[in-house]
Amino acid sequence: MTESSFVAAGRAVIAREHQALAELGQRLDDNFARACHALLECAGRVVVVGMGKSSHIGGKIASTLASTGTPAFFVHPGEASHGDLGMIMPGDLVIAISNSGETPEVLTILPIIKRMGVTLLAMTGRTASSLGAAADVCLDVSVEREACPHNLAPTASTTATLAMGDALAVAVLKARDFSADDFARSHPGGALGRRLLVYVRDVMHTGDALPLVTHTTSLLDALAEMSAKRLGMIGIIDDDGLLCGIYTDGDLRRSLNQGVDVNRCEVGSVMVQKPHTISATTLAAEVVELMQRHSINGVFVVDADGRPAGALNALDLIRAGVF
Repeated sequence: MTESSFVAAGRAVIAREHQALAELGQRLDDNFARACHALLECAGRVVVVGMGKSSHIGGKIASTLASTGTPAFFVHPGEASHGDLGMIMPGDLVIAISNSGETPEVLTILPIIKRMGVTLLAMTGRTASSLGAAADVCLDVSVEREACPHNLAPTASTTATLAMGDALAVAVLKARDFSADDFARSHPGGALGRRLLVYVRDVMHTGDALPLVTHTTSLLDALAEMSAKRLGMIGIIDDDGLLCGIYTDGDLRRSLNQGVDVNRCEVGSVMVQKPHTISATTLAAEVVELMQRHSINGVFVVDADGRPAGALNALDLIRAGVF
């Protein structure tokens, strides 16, 4: 095959799956709404089962549900027949995935599930199948044909099933008013969690670590304080203790370029007045945006009265994993 042939083949697959998804969307009906209600009313956990490629899709669906406010996990139906069925309890809801609707390992565990009174939600390409007939709610994930040229390898069908799972998860997420903060609490170790859970108060320097001087302090003494606190900046306070200015490493370079006599001037005469400030309850991710927008490397935290309460720089945000 030539390079253009590979590209054409890839585009054909994507086009076929795109068509399958479009058709799936048009087919959504009251059964989908019933499935959403069943998920919302489930007092236990959602247990997803599926064999072969459906097991991989099922694992992803369970993971998506769990991370969006619906407790869920995957159970392999083959293992369920050998002890893992004990993981399913009354009050749970089972999502069974089978394109044919006749997967033996899935059908084997259905009578036990039904005797337990567990709600059964099916995702199948054949609603008239044994699985479809047994289900309390049956979702049609059929496709006209697979993207495989032999119409054999699960491709368009698995994509449709995955999309149906995503549709359920997001619809139920909205019904639960599941927020970005809720999502972050399910992902505390990820970048998103850090961006939504880390506040300025969690990473700022406070107390004796704050680089502060008065506006009448000599520039040399101010530079000594800046070097000692190692934040690359110094905060300047007025006679009332309010933050009135800032002086940074970059400001020092500019002062030298302008011929300022660092041995004779006060820091108040060269400081940057009305600096950008933040509160301790600001999200650290918002500080990243502030620094990028104004091309600054550090910022002071002030209280409601304008008194310095903390400080942080870009390195602090990098260490926190939010930069």
